[in-house]
Amino acid sequence: MDIEQQVRRVVPDRFESLVSGVRFGQFVSVGVVGAISDNTVLAVLGLAFGVSDMWAKAAGVETAILVMFLVNEHWTFAGQGDTGRRSFAKRLGKSHLVRSGGVAVQLAVYWLLTQWLTVELVVAGTDLWFIAASPLAIGVAMLVNYVAESIFTWQVHADE
Repeated sequence: MDIEQQVRRVVPDRFESLVSGVRFGQFVSVGVVGAISDNTVLAVLGLAFGVSDMWAKAAGVETAILVMFLVNEHWTFAGQGDTGRRSFAKRLGKSHLVRSGGVAVQLAVYWLLTQWLTVELVVAGTDLWFIAASPLAIGVAMLVNYVAESIFTWQVHADE
């Protein structure tokens, strides 16, 4: 029995769409785009403008949320939910609300990695640990976000 079959045995039928390999693959692909956005903003603000790690990370997270919402809206969850500006705005607001849990997880993990632990990753005389820690925090938050976005924002279980 493969992993997907094992998960399907545990997950209630109502939420079977959560274990869709295709949708999860799309979500992860979108997450990579978000991670690139997040880390680019983090690096530019932190290295070029001297913004503190946590503020630069927060700006990167918000940028990533907006980018990922738009890509998810038009690709991962295309065809889910009502059309129109009002529905779009409602999903955007709901996405921010839902992702706040993932943001809290990501910022907490990032804080632990960069503020609580004493780790240095010096490259060419510059400590880049604040950038290297970011993908770790993103990975943890991604799982929280996938479940929450699937259930609450796009309600993938409602159409089945």
